[in-house]
Amino acid sequence: MPDIRGHNYIAGERSATGSTILQSLDASTGEALPYGFHQATEDEVNAAAEAAAAAYPVYRALSADARATFLEAIADELDALDEDFVALVCRETALPAGRIQGERGRTSGQMRLFATVLRRGDFYGARIDRGQPERRPLPRPDLRQCRMGLGPVAVFGASNFPLAFSTAGGDTAAALAAGCPVVFKAHSGHMATAECVADAVIRAAQKTGMPTGVFNMIYGAGVGEWLVKHPAIQAVGFTGSLRGGRALCDMAAARPQPIPVFAEMSSINPVLLMPEALRQRGDLIANELTASVVLGCGQFCTNPGLVIGICSPEFTRFLDKLAGFMADQPPQTMLNAGTLESYRKGLAHLRDQPGITLLAGREQQGNQAQPQLFKADARLLIEGEEVLQEEVFGPTSVVVEVADRAELIRALQGLRGQLTATLIAEAADLADSADLVALLEQKAGRLLLNGYPTGVEVCDAMVHGGPYPATSDPRGTSVGTLAIDRFLRPVCYQNFPDALLPDALKNANPLGINRLVDGETTRSAL
Repeated sequence: MPDIRGHNYIAGERSATGSTILQSLDASTGEALPYGFHQATEDEVNAAAEAAAAAYPVYRALSADARATFLEAIADELDALDEDFVALVCRETALPAGRIQGERGRTSGQMRLFATVLRRGDFYGARIDRGQPERRPLPRPDLRQCRMGLGPVAVFGASNFPLAFSTAGGDTAAALAAGCPVVFKAHSGHMATAECVADAVIRAAQKTGMPTGVFNMIYGAGVGEWLVKHPAIQAVGFTGSLRGGRALCDMAAARPQPIPVFAEMSSINPVLLMPEALRQRGDLIANELTASVVLGCGQFCTNPGLVIGICSPEFTRFLDKLAGFMADQPPQTMLNAGTLESYRKGLAHLRDQPGITLLAGREQQGNQAQPQLFKADARLLIEGEEVLQEEVFGPTSVVVEVADRAELIRALQGLRGQLTATLIAEAADLADSADLVALLEQKAGRLLLNGYPTGVEVCDAMVHGGPYPATSDPRGTSVGTLAIDRFLRPVCYQNFPDALLPDALKNANPLGINRLVDGETTRSAL
């Protein structure tokens, strides 16, 4: 089995000065695993942030190719983690081995993808407006712009993706690619997993000659506030609850130097069912939608938590089929006891609300989550009632039946920001849907046609973000190569000699990248 010591990681060294010990648990049984972890003290949190700050000038000055080599080395170390590691993650999360193996591939793939971005060079955003000393009435100076890393980034691990959104996950990969050292706050639900992955990152850093402090990791409940408020930290990446994300945003905004928090927080991911689609394939849609709702015990941030359809005989038949499929779904084990308790509270809140009825699902018993299906009055959505806006994290969904297309529009106008919005439609449905699509564009970061949202491709075009409360900043994404933009800032150089310019802006274009020069995109030297 992996060598688990339960220590924090600061500047490439182990640290365990705190006396509070946190226990790793078996997610399926609740039994204690033989791993204890030292909660970081305030001094250790400060030391981790200061180690990242000391590493920053050295790390950001490295070439993009050197950082790419580091990311590729991390990917190689992740791929080398053996079946003992997979078994450990399964015990901490109750996720199946196949899911963990796939997620490990996604995590290493993210690292390699960002290495490609670094070598491609478009992340620099290089722009050059050459001087015009002869311009009258005033000459124009030589102006050159490119982007650089913000500085040390605090990253908070997610509960539902122990690899892809955690220690070496997307936020860490994007920050490291941008030239920003990372202080990672491990999630309490999979601390042993985090240590194994941190070991892999440290090994990669040592093999590629990265500065100590380029990656640090701390454990503990309540230590996040110390981290976010530390003056060395220049940005925060977070995936989790709306309450947790808002708390971090408020802390960061109250600092003497406010910093950005890129938080993915809450989404119910509406699925709109159009009439012709239900007429042609209603039973198939009911089956596919059920599979999406219960996939991974509903523990995906893109889980379809709201289904909207227009009143019709076809919709009634669809709803009967959907309720039947959901009633047949077996219970599943959730990530941890806290997640299960939150799920039960969310279900109880739905059951207690006037205007909401239970269509399918057994009573919650034992330590597993029972899938549930509810139906809510359209009025609750149209009036923006809080109960339908709140994400219930788990294998459940709420159906809303609207009277007609006009009421559908009013219902969508009552929605808050979402990660995704899905349209299930045939060509006849789409003929006059431009206004519907325009409305969905205002509500979500990713629009899907005839697909289901529980699958996020890691690529250049992906957007995994959206208007509040889906995220704290709708201008970014936490999945895909655009995620690097969150941790970069532009710098302009006016009348600088060529020798002092970054390589991305030098006359000879030694990096061979595309640049915007006097309004034209070119790879040519000046």
